[in-house]
Amino acid sequence: MESLHPRIRLLWIARSALAAVLLAVALVALEQWLPALLPVDFAVPPAAMAAGVAVAFGLGIIYAVRLYQVWQFELQDDALYLERGVVTFVETAVPFVRVQHVDTQFGPVERVLGLSSVVVYTAGSRNADVRIPGLTPDRARSLQNTLRELAVESEAEDAV
Repeated sequence: MESLHPRIRLLWIARSALAAVLLAVALVALEQWLPALLPVDFAVPPAAMAAGVAVAFGLGIIYAVRLYQVWQFELQDDALYLERGVVTFVETAVPFVRVQHVDTQFGPVERVLGLSSVVVYTAGSRNADVRIPGLTPDRARSLQNTLRELAVESEAEDAV
């Protein structure tokens, strides 16, 4: 099984920090606007607000570290196999014969961190795609090419 690049943790932690900031903004907005909407005296002590934001950020860091520990993928004989998840653990097998196309994506934050993602689109229902984040650009291109070749080979073998 292959793991993701360690820098993906930074991206996930940055998302946690953004969520904590949005929580703080929501609490401040709630404190400001709730008394105007309802006849309720609502006040969040600044220390409680700071503690809540700190706890949210801390939980985000723990989540990011744990997600990195469990996120793995492997190219098997007939399928791409993935394991991931913290609260709900998900195991996915994508048969190469189901692969429609493969993209390599570089988001702005990923580019700053020197990372990219591979997205495997499959035949099937809506949202039938699998994303492998946290790869170096070279590894992402290599994986993209390998998956494309395996999909073409499996299609030829599966032909009637």
